Amino acid sequence: MPRQLTIGFLPLVDACLPILAREQGFAEAEGLSLTLVKDVSWATVLDRLLYGHSDAAHLIAPLAIATTLGRGRPAVPLSAPFVLGLNGNAVTLHPDLADRVCPQVELGDPRRVGEALRAVAGERKAAGRPLRFGVVHRYSSHNYMLRYWLAGCGIRPDADVEIATVPPPFCADALEAGEVDGICVGEPWNSVAVERGAGRIVLATAQIWRRGVEKVLALREPVLEERRGEIEALIRALVATARHFVDPANWEANAAILARAEYLDGSAGLIRRAISDRLLLVRGSEPVHYPDFMFQYREAANFPWVSQAEWLYTQMVRWDGGGFSPGDAARAARVFRPDIYRSALLGTSEPLPGASSKVEGSLSGLTAVGTQQGKITLENNSFFDGRNFDPNDLEGYLAAQP
Repeated sequence: MPRQLTIGFLPLVDACLPILAREQGFAEAEGLSLTLVKDVSWATVLDRLLYGHSDAAHLIAPLAIATTLGRGRPAVPLSAPFVLGLNGNAVTLHPDLADRVCPQVELGDPRRVGEALRAVAGERKAAGRPLRFGVVHRYSSHNYMLRYWLAGCGIRPDADVEIATVPPPFCADALEAGEVDGICVGEPWNSVAVERGAGRIVLATAQIWRRGVEKVLALREPVLEERRGEIEALIRALVATARHFVDPANWEANAAILARAEYLDGSAGLIRRAISDRLLLVRGSEPVHYPDFMFQYREAANFPWVSQAEWLYTQMVRWDGGGFSPGDAARAARVFRPDIYRSALLGTSEPLPGASSKVEGSLSGLTAVGTQQGKITLENNSFFDGRNFDPNDLEGYLAAQP
């Protein structure tokens, strides 16, 4: 009898691994039966997880940390033993604004677009109509990536521009209605805005942080401990799915599955573009290829590096206030569970990093790294501003931020 797990998700392309693990038989091969429950906001995905209506969730990584630390609600320890993908988001602006800050129809240079945006933000603030950006949740990588970029370009979030929360399925609507001037959201919602003529994609978040952590598989800590064997089986199923997902021969079939009404309920064509790293920047143009737009599987992409959790914690401190706490930093780091990932895959053919943390942003080219098993070569993981994040000096890093 297959072991049953219920997983909550939002209709985003990066919910692909649990969906395809179910539909392509990888979960069944590990003796698992997955029930997938679609929601419309991260708040409802989280509530379902916390109240035990789901066993696990496709969740924005910072929200798992915020929930563990008790930001905005009573603390509930969550664990993330698997990263569901890196990047996959974009910054899409209203066409008039896009034309001013990125005149060429191409993915812009983050610094040049930011400099032009700073001038527009100053004009709009002086006129009493500050620019407003929509992000999917206060505790989302979208929010932190957007803020990191804006601040690095001399634009003060919350002072020079406004940042509002818009659930992913409504981001294109908000842009079309003029409620926001820009959105930072995952696919397919940037492409939906483009197809409607409501926006133009000007940046991929991979241009802000080349290997930025995005969604995780999140569970309540007691559930992880009680159902450890099943969760390790799920990790093996998800890794097998990720390996299948990156094979171009499978893109067409996988896009058709993801497009179904019970999942993303959208265009298979838009979804196929996203999973093949092709973006239509403006309606009526040809898609452009941006390699690694939505990063999966290679370079231990699904490994939960503790340094990723620690970077997210520094951004929480930076933008939430309240000051740095060594205790909170330790609890945030504990959310990411490389020990569970290793246990699930030890003895398989999958490579495992030798370390559980690394200096983020330090690589600009191919670098072979030490491993526990197999071979791993990491590529460019840089931040757009050239800064590095050393997880051994969180307070020094925070002190150096603009």
